[in-house]
Amino acid sequence: MGAGRVILGIDPGIARMGYGAVLQEGNRMRALDFGTLTTGKEGSPERRLTEIFGKLQKVLRKVRPSVVAMEELYFARNAKTAVAVGQARGVALLACGLAGVPVFGYKPLEIKQAVAGHGSADKGQVQRMVKALLGLSEIPKPDDTADALAAALTHAQGTGTPLSEAVKGLARKSQVPPTGSWPGARIKKSF
Repeated sequence: MGAGRVILGIDPGIARMGYGAVLQEGNRMRALDFGTLTTGKEGSPERRLTEIFGKLQKVLRKVRPSVVAMEELYFARNAKTAVAVGQARGVALLACGLAGVPVFGYKPLEIKQAVAGHGSADKGQVQRMVKALLGLSEIPKPDDTADALAAALTHAQGTGTPLSEAVKGLARKSQVPPTGSWPGARIKKSF
């Protein structure tokens, strides 16, 4: 898909799995494709996971990423939800592994800090920054899609691009307190 590299962000979930492909060309970022993969609530867990797996395989074939950035699990109050999200994350890891694409995991706090300039940013601030950084006309909906694009941007800025300066500049304009601390040194491979 042209020069540069494609980073696919994934926000895992069993009902909704957000994805966002970003083309990184030097210090420029452009959204290539984004959306949300969904399953119906009436299906069995194994059917829903199989469905998400197949849909994600199609996305991987379409966008051909060189790397995947995936949001890691965070502590959830509802154990049933946490298990379902963990299962969906496992299916996404499997799809990426079979496609030969390396996966990097990021904590929600790291994503907020990288994209909005501070770890206490709310969802709205992160969404507005995703829109601004990628030059989109609207905030990507639903939230899962914006979160996936934010994960892709987090990986891009943590791998030697000047995106951090763009984040700081936009954060000042949108009244989001910037920070000089970036999570690039804390990148870890998920498998």
